[in-house]
Amino acid sequence: MTDSAGTPIGPADRAGDEGAIDAVSESAAPSTSGAAGTDKAMAAVGTLTAGTLTAGESAGESAEAAGTGGTSRTATATAPAATATTAAHATAADTTESAEPAAATTLAEPPNRTRHWVRWAAFGTSLVVLAAAGAAWWSYRELDSNITTDTTAAAELETFEQERPTPIALDAQNILILGSDTRAGEGNRKYGRDDGGSQRSDTTILLHIAADRQSATAMSIPRDLMAEIPNCRRADGTRSTAQFAQFNGAFTIGGAACTIRTVEKMTGVRIDHHMILDFSGFKSMVDAIGGVEVCLKEPIDDADAHLKLDSGRQKLDGEEALGYVRARKSIGDGSDTERMERQQQFLGSLVKKVQSNGVLLNPAKLYPLLEAATKSLTTDPGLDSLKDLYDLAQSVRSIPTEKVQFLTVPRQPHTANRNRDELVQPAASRLFGQLREDTPITVLPQDAETESGLPDANASGSPSPATTFTGTNAAVGMCK
Repeated sequence: MTDSAGTPIGPADRAGDEGAIDAVSESAAPSTSGAAGTDKAMAAVGTLTAGTLTAGESAGESAEAAGTGGTSRTATATAPAATATTAAHATAADTTESAEPAAATTLAEPPNRTRHWVRWAAFGTSLVVLAAAGAAWWSYRELDSNITTDTTAAAELETFEQERPTPIALDAQNILILGSDTRAGEGNRKYGRDDGGSQRSDTTILLHIAADRQSATAMSIPRDLMAEIPNCRRADGTRSTAQFAQFNGAFTIGGAACTIRTVEKMTGVRIDHHMILDFSGFKSMVDAIGGVEVCLKEPIDDADAHLKLDSGRQKLDGEEALGYVRARKSIGDGSDTERMERQQQFLGSLVKKVQSNGVLLNPAKLYPLLEAATKSLTTDPGLDSLKDLYDLAQSVRSIPTEKVQFLTVPRQPHTANRNRDELVQPAASRLFGQLREDTPITVLPQDAETESGLPDANASGSPSPATTFTGTNAAVGMCK
């Protein structure tokens, strides 16, 4: 059997898109008067064969509406010309009506394709979020694992819990910061000989953070201060005997636990936490914040401290800063007292730099500082996680720099040995009482205190309620 143009019919009735194409072609062939409609129909077929699904479906539906399959094609082939022409016009019109909306539809993104891209976009976003979360978790774990926990000190302190002071201001925090001069560990041996892992604490600071988190006072304890050191557990497991000796000997004898017990016995202040920082950690922290600015009245050349600096304003990197706070013999009168004052001024400048740069408010800036600190930090179990340190940093971030104060415990040369120190009483006891009870402490520079006419806590006699202590604060810094 053949169609009206003499072309053989295929073996089966084609359905769907192919049926639509055959119906349009076969119906339109005998007529010339429907040429315009046929052109439109063929344009629709061209759109369909180009792969537009919507047009194909519309053309297929139009073809089915006009009648598809073998029977319809036979009827069309045997019909008179008028009937064929009428059918052609009808088919062309139907196809045109269906094809034109289909062609218009191709101008918009198909719904299926839009949903497809939305799904891929959501999937890609999920991958980015997961990758960022994974990186953050990895960074957290790395910093957290850097911290060394001083379990030995915790066990020793627990043994002597009954003789330790009872905390009074529960929301206040008293943290003992110990600067270890150990030569063990990476980067520390160039500062001197490693005496079999022995270490001393040339820098000891009792940091008191007020309960309302509106002030902080850092009290330095001289290394040469004579103090009552209790019997302590040595590194080899043996115990020392109680003795009246140089303060920094406590750290050499029994580490942080022995030093904490000595400070608590001296001051009556309950120590809540402790931190031990070595040379390498100090350098890294200074480098992490981009150095600290100092102003020097005269040049420094100290071979023992590995330091050579010009006078005037300049920025110190970590290595230079370490030499500056360690230098003793080549600066001023060479005393430990003057070195402590220089350390306090430098720490004030460091705090000022951290707050002015918004480090504590910006995780991107805080991360390098925490990384530097944690690599060389040893703490008690209460501060041995990144979360603990971060919470501590956040709790003090709003303290005004003028309320971050530095001072040295009232002391004077020892009556029996001028190379050692002793406490000045009752000034020292009054200061310790203020720390225990979390009452405000006034710290002023020496010249400001003299001008104000306020009584000096280091003077003999009973201090008045208006007692002030000589020192500095972070707002002053080293460069006025």
